[in-house]
Amino acid sequence: MDLSTGKPIEITHKTLFDEYFQKYPPEISEFTFTNLFMWRNYYNFLLMEFKEHLILFSNDYLKNRKNPINAGSSDYIYFFPPIGPHPDEIIIKLFEDISNIEIHRIPEEICEKVTQNEKYNKLNLDYLEDRNNWDYIYNKEEISNLAGNKFRQNRRWLQKFLNNYDYDFQLITGNLIEKCKELQLEWCVMRACTEDESLEAEQEAIYEALNNFNTLGYIGAILCVEDKCAAYTFGEMLNERTLVIHIEKAHMEYDGAYQAINNLFLKNCCVDAVYVNREQDLGIEGLRRAKESYKPTYMVKKSIIYRKD
Repeated sequence: MDLSTGKPIEITHKTLFDEYFQKYPPEISEFTFTNLFMWRNYYNFLLMEFKEHLILFSNDYLKNRKNPINAGSSDYIYFFPPIGPHPDEIIIKLFEDISNIEIHRIPEEICEKVTQNEKYNKLNLDYLEDRNNWDYIYNKEEISNLAGNKFRQNRRWLQKFLNNYDYDFQLITGNLIEKCKELQLEWCVMRACTEDESLEAEQEAIYEALNNFNTLGYIGAILCVEDKCAAYTFGEMLNERTLVIHIEKAHMEYDGAYQAINNLFLKNCCVDAVYVNREQDLGIEGLRRAKESYKPTYMVKKSIIYRKD
């Protein structure tokens, strides 16, 4: 397998990715073109096609951003799971051809197939559950209605916003992008993004998405109070039954703004969605508490497959 044919992700690759995702509907939140495009510079992803599969990898992510599992060397290549009819077989092929690789964000079904392959032990492979990157999946109707005692706290914050503010909710169009940017800038100033590498990277990724709103074709919403942006969000359909939320930001000045933008967006978009994927918590304690408060229906488990020393 010749990795030298890998090419950086560009906006013109959207059609290629959409064709693969339509043919092989994804389960993990990483696999939309919007997500891959907006984070492409952070990961320095390269793409290539191999035996009817789309392969994404980074030569330097495990050098510059994250330590490999085998910490004795940083010379490891980072892969996402192959996209295509038999990703498990391509994963085995990758380990046969390349010694210094790790494959991340592998959903449970694919991971099980790899571990059952007769070559798994011969190649000295192992896997590690990547809990920080598991996706939270919710029943859309449940978290829209917030009925019952288990959602009491979420409902209370939502009502606080609805009762206290004269708000204007709109689905995002091109002329509202600048207002989203205004809030994002304020949010970053308050959170001191320039002092936090991960928040600074997220800021760059968000701007990539906002600057390419029309081409990327995702959907979003903005919530304003007295013409000032209080919250915004955006996402898209991950597969026929699941909406994935990529970004959700709210101004700390407005109590309940996070609950309000989440609720109003779900009630005004994506009528065909049965589930909502709100992505991972990255191991951040506050984010984990917030995501668990909405009582996920299930988690999309992901693992890392690597070669043991």
